[in-house]
Amino acid sequence: MSQPHTEPLWILTGPTACGKTAVALELARHVPLEIISVDSALIYRGMDIGTAKPTREEQAQVPHHLIDILDPTERYSAARFVADTEALVVDIRAHGRTPLLVGGTMLYLKALLEGIDEMPAIPPEVRAEVDTRMRAQGSHALHAELARVDPATATRLAPGDTQRIQRALEVWHATGTPLSAFHQRDRQDAAAQRPAVVVSLEPQDRAWLHRRVALRYQQMMAAGFVDEVRALRARPELHADLPAIRCVGYRQVWEALDAGLDLRHPATLAEVTERGVAATRQLAKRQVTWLRSMQQRHVIACDQGDTAATLSDRARALFTTGSPPN
Repeated sequence: MSQPHTEPLWILTGPTACGKTAVALELARHVPLEIISVDSALIYRGMDIGTAKPTREEQAQVPHHLIDILDPTERYSAARFVADTEALVVDIRAHGRTPLLVGGTMLYLKALLEGIDEMPAIPPEVRAEVDTRMRAQGSHALHAELARVDPATATRLAPGDTQRIQRALEVWHATGTPLSAFHQRDRQDAAAQRPAVVVSLEPQDRAWLHRRVALRYQQMMAAGFVDEVRALRARPELHADLPAIRCVGYRQVWEALDAGLDLRHPATLAEVTERGVAATRQLAKRQVTWLRSMQQRHVIACDQGDTAATLSDRARALFTTGSPPN
């Protein structure tokens, strides 16, 4: 990071399905904003329904950034997110507008707020070799290998976390240095350069969020989500191990289609829907756990029957003064 940042970033976050998009759009009615997406799924083109991507009409209301910037064959990283966001913040502010970061990909937020180590470039041949082994041997076998060469990283990764296991082994094979060694570098200076006002929409009742997640997933299914995944599967260059296809929801439908399940049958569709709902609830749980570790965040309860306009007023007061409205 080149120079210290003095003007705080505005960040609106919260677990999936908590209503961030509606509040951000309402906030944009009162403040000259441009929205920077903090979402590792919205970056992909052709993945609209299953990501609950803001509609074209919603995107037309206020400029959006970091949406539809990659093909599903491509990979993105927290480091690239930070670089892209830094450039966007400078540009948006230069035009006299306020950047508002909106989303719940916590790895991206952590990298932005706490800094990120300069990770080594991975030669294509190393990435291809590890990718081939992952497909042939599976994540559990490679997790066991990771436990031998980088036990600190292996301990914090689940054996089924294909993407992060693969990344850690790529770093090891490319550099001979464990990924954990890069993560142990001091980030205090970087964190000091990242002042931010973090407003988090969080439900007080977990059941409320569970109902929202289920309803949204059912609406996605009714809107043609299965056909969206079928269209992706029809592309021969896409496969189940790509980060895009491992996104929550997409993975469950893709696996069902790979298994030859007939998703036109109501009972089968209901079963696959429940799998997607369960995976989304787990994602929301991880997001809430991470958010609760952020002592500096300002929490707004989003399950008390308030409208998006009311929640927006509270968020605006916190962003502009650091205090809730009277």
